[in-house]
This record gives sequence, C-alpha cells and structure tokens, in this order.
Amino acid sequence: MNICRSCSRRDPGADLFVLLALLSVVLTSCGRKEPENIATPARTNQAGMDSKLGGLANDLVLSDRDAAMLKGGAGSKPLTEADRAWEDLANGLQAPPEPQEWQVKEPTKEEVAGFERTNGLVAATMADKAKSFYTRFPEHEKAAEARKQEYALLSVAVQLGNTNRSEQLRQLEEARLKDTSLSEDDRLELRMQQLQRGAINDKETNMIANLSQLEKGARALQKDFPKRPEVGSLLLSVAQGWLDNSEIEKSRALAREIADGASDEELKGSAQELLKKIERVGKPLNLKFKAVDGRSVDLQEMKGQVVLIDFWATWCGPCMAELPKVKTAYERLHPKGFEILGISFDREKAELDKALAREKMSWPQYFDESEEGKKIGEEFGITAIPTMWLVDKKGVLRELNAQQGLEEKIAKLLAEK
Repeated sequence: MNICRSCSRRDPGADLFVLLALLSVVLTSCGRKEPENIATPARTNQAGMDSKLGGLANDLVLSDRDAAMLKGGAGSKPLTEADRAWEDLANGLQAPPEPQEWQVKEPTKEEVAGFERTNGLVAATMADKAKSFYTRFPEHEKAAEARKQEYALLSVAVQLGNTNRSEQLRQLEEARLKDTSLSEDDRLELRMQQLQRGAINDKETNMIANLSQLEKGARALQKDFPKRPEVGSLLLSVAQGWLDNSEIEKSRALAREIADGASDEELKGSAQELLKKIERVGKPLNLKFKAVDGRSVDLQEMKGQVVLIDFWATWCGPCMAELPKVKTAYERLHPKGFEILGISFDREKAELDKALAREKMSWPQYFDESEEGKKIGEEFGITAIPTMWLVDKKGVLRELNAQQGLEEKIAKLLAEK
C-alpha cells in the first residue's frame, strides 16, 4: 500500500488546496510517527513551503568541488566575482521557517495567508537574484542553472499569491516552450505546472467545474505525451477527485480506463485499487473488531444507525484538527441514531488511551499494534488519513469522503427510512 494522496484541507478555500494535491505526482506526508504506508495531509504552511522552496534549495546544494572552491580550499582557484555571486544566490535558497509558536498552536487562516504572502515575495526576490546572476555572468558554468531557478522560483511566487509576477512567468514559459532544445521531460513538467497554476488560480468556479477543467487539460497532455505515466497519474488523481466529490460514475469510468490501458504496472495497480474502493460504495460493508475497551463490534449488527468510520491517528495533525467537528456531530446526532467507529493507526496504545480520555471520545476504537493491526487499512485500501466513510441504516457504504459537510451528510442519511 504505497500510494498516498494529500488532501490539505482548510475551510474556506479548501478545494483549491485539494486541486494542488491532485496535481502533485510526488506527494508529501507530515513526517511524524506515522506508519510508512499511511500518508497524512501536510499542514498547508511549512510543509507546502518545504516542498516548493525546500526542493529548490536542494537543487542548489553546492557540489564538493564548488564548496571547496568557495571556501578557498587547497588547490582551489581564487574566488571570482561570479563565484561569490553564485554563493550568495545558493545561500539564499532556504525555505523560510514557520513561526515557532505554530508548533504548539494552530495558526489562523489569516496568519497562514500572511506567511504565504511573505514567502511569495521572498521567492520573487530570489528569482530576481537568479536573473541578475545569469545576466551579469552569462558565460559562468552555473548560468544555465540560474535560468532554471529563476523560472522555478517565479512559479512558487505566483502559486503563493504574488500575482504581480504572473506576466513575467508567462513570458518565461512561452520562451521555454519555443526552445527546440527543451527536453520532453522539461516540456511535460512545464505543461503540468501551467495546468496546476491555472487550477489553483481559478477561484471563481466550484470544485466540480475545476475537476472538469483539470481532466480536459490532462486529456490534452495525454494526446501530446501518450506514453508518459505521469499523465496517467494525473488522470488517476482526477479520478480520486471525482470520487471525493461523490461523482462515482465519473471516477469509475476514468479509473477503469487507466486500469485497462496503462502500460505502467504501478499505475495500473493503483487504478485497480481505486476501482476496488469504488465498488464498495452502495454495498453492505463488513467490519468486525474488538474495541480497546473490550467491546465487540460488528457493523452489520448496527443496522438502524448511521455509522461514521473514522480512520485516524493521534500523531496525525489534520486528524486532530477534524476532531472538534466530529465530536460536535456526535453530541448533536448520537441521540438520533448516529454512531462512530474509530480505526486508529497509532503505534502506541498509551498515546491513544491518553487522547481518548482527554478528548472524552466514548465511541468504540480499533487498535492493534502488531502487524495484524494494519489489516483493516489494507483491506479497505486506506492510503491517507484522515479518511471518513459513512454507512447508512441498512449497513450499506454510502460515502467515502464524509469530512466535507459532515453533519449535513449524516442528517440526510438519518432522515432516510
């Protein structure tokens, strides 16, 4: 179970971050004590910046030879003005750290937005430095690398809301796409970044419209790059997006197309796993376990109740961020026939016990620290947490993405006969 999907969720505006996640072929995780095969949404501030600015900084890590040269080591040539300028540029490419207090207190949406605006300005400034370097020293061995970094940094700046640089970025893209020496890899990456940016900046349309636009763009890429698995991965992410937005038939059709047509075995397997998940919807869900408090749980014996299956862990920041909403729904709707079954991916039972007591979570929790403890997640194809499923009064799985509009979805199922 190696596939992960990020679902950086913030309200309002969460959909735009889902779109960003859909277009990430290599996705980030929160990097805490989680099992290696379960991904969690990265927090939208520092994790996002690390994946953008941090990746660029890694690209500019000096080679041993360059480091020795810049330090004036034995046998090295004296530093030139260009060498010093390159050193200054490389040293500046560090992802700005998030405020220390965010480690203990979740930032407000306004604080995150301010942090991103600042980082958008920083990225633009670094792009200017890269341009200055290759303009002043066009013959230097790092001039081509500086050109590449100028484009990458402008992309980050625009993604973080610095729209003043949009036209500059567009001009660079047009020039690069006209370059006949541009490799297929670079051309594909450039086209995918354009598609990503267009989706993120299209704030006036709803998620369904954005997914339609994403699929249309991915189809255009598929036509121009028919053998590239990255395009198939992008389409599979769109299929996941359709599923997350309850467009099951659209998701099924796209996943089936990929499963039947992909030549890449990993991509084919991923599509088949998604199809398995889709096929569960509308059918009775079988789930049995012994809860940490000793209760025996059999989902099919809970008919007459609407049941939330909450896949989570105490180490998962986004899971804990969803918890107040889950508790509120439980308090309001439990008397009307709503129940929750928690499936914990914790490694330490003590941590789970502390959280259950502290948060006064009275519903049954599954936990098994042995290798067998992973079996429910593997059986159900859970590749990211938090994941929330809803089962109706007949024991039938109805919803694979219950987080959005949780209370409304529960109430709708409770109202059914």
